Amino acid sequence: MSSQGSEDAEDIADNVAFEVPLNTLIECLNIFGTAGAASTTASSTNKYKKWKKAGEDSDQEQDDDHGGRGKNGGRGIDSYFGSGPDKRTSMRMTYAGAGNALTLLLAEDATGPTTTCEITTFDPEPHLELDFDNSKMSSSWLRDALSELDPSFDKLTFIGNPPTEEVASTSNPRQKKISREVSKPMLRIQAAGTFGSTEMDYPNDRDVLETFECIRNVRFSYRFQHISRTLKALQSSTKTSLRIDEDGLLSLQFLMPSPKPKGTSAEAFIEFRCLALDDEL
Repeated sequence: MSSQGSEDAEDIADNVAFEVPLNTLIECLNIFGTAGAASTTASSTNKYKKWKKAGEDSDQEQDDDHGGRGKNGGRGIDSYFGSGPDKRTSMRMTYAGAGNALTLLLAEDATGPTTTCEITTFDPEPHLELDFDNSKMSSSWLRDALSELDPSFDKLTFIGNPPTEEVASTSNPRQKKISREVSKPMLRIQAAGTFGSTEMDYPNDRDVLETFECIRNVRFSYRFQHISRTLKALQSSTKTSLRIDEDGLLSLQFLMPSPKPKGTSAEAFIEFRCLALDDEL
């Protein structure tokens, strides 16, 4: 998605925001049956025959000569589509501005059929900018923690504590050890359900928490089934920003890997927001 802004470096480009029906967008993305979970099933069972491309006389000829389509070293446009079991649909998304439809140009591969979908757009709801206590971590740490939780858990609690001051350098090793033992963890995740509970602590380590900002004690609980909806995006992300405001509004923002054209620094994010349980307010 791109929007044309001013070439003046001092000008700030306007954000482009619109809404589309989610179910319609998903159906368009899966129009070739190769997007999402459906692609894995179809490719593994070979239940459906693929479109026969120009120059493909038979299935056997794909293994002759140059080894068939898709084995060109990943050069040109074919590198975006993959080959064999890694084959995937590629898309170009364009949006001309307010009042215009969102146009999706989808192709199964470089030589196959293409389709164009136009989705009606709507004015977006106002986006609230709220103050959050912020914590950034590697997605793998949060992904491993949430993936290991039993589905029977019904409540997930996030606990944040302001970082404690380190014991003076003149203190002896015994005092430092005692101080670390009695200090509260900066970030703790508790899960509770009918059959028990568990908790996970995150240490003050840059390999775990890239940044941590918390000026007061924070403790809010959320429905585990709501948080678990973020797992698919979490599994594909590289970094996670976990933020909670003073009213318990949770914001989970995931940094997604995306190709970066030369000369640009565009990054893709997916954000989820969830309200705290009433009994925690």
